[in-house]
Amino acid sequence: MAYTDFTTDAVQQRLGVSLQLAELFPGVRSIPPPGWLTDQLAKTRQLALLSEKSRSEFIVAPVLLAVRDLTGDQLVILSGQRLDVDAAKGLTGECDFILATGLALPFLQAPLLTLIEAKRHDIESALGQCVAQMVGAQMFNERAGLADRAVFGCVTTGEAWQFLRLMDSIVSVHPDRLYLDNLGGILGAILFAVTRAQAVPTA
Repeated sequence: MAYTDFTTDAVQQRLGVSLQLAELFPGVRSIPPPGWLTDQLAKTRQLALLSEKSRSEFIVAPVLLAVRDLTGDQLVILSGQRLDVDAAKGLTGECDFILATGLALPFLQAPLLTLIEAKRHDIESALGQCVAQMVGAQMFNERAGLADRAVFGCVTTGEAWQFLRLMDSIVSVHPDRLYLDNLGGILGAILFAVTRAQAVPTA
């Protein structure tokens, strides 16, 4: 078993997490997107982005780079990074993207957010995989002495973005998806997630 094999039922039964709806970004402001990102996404809309790979390259990666800019380049973006933490539990495999703190070293440090590109534009079918990767990231952090960190997750089609948060054994699912026509809201949500994940959670 690997991350890609998990469904929402499987993560609850095998990993012992529970899911709930909860507001993840209270009071978070929309961040004006940089001009280069707006221009690039405008050009992207002229293309037929049918595959996950094309959406990753032309939509998701530029959005994540913009968030890195907003952190003053204090965010590491890892693409295709393996997160092998517990083979017996099925917590192995590659992640589409991991956002992490630390230096840009050739190994993973302190994952804050895992992001999955939804296959066939089906966000629901990818939620279990995302939660499993969040549990893997949580275990990674615990072994590094960072047990107090929340871990965020996101499933995206490029157009739609569904955010989640793992604290202890509870996965909170943001009740509303964010869409690319609210690009500033997406930037604000990701920046809030990676900033909040580094702090001791209070809510």
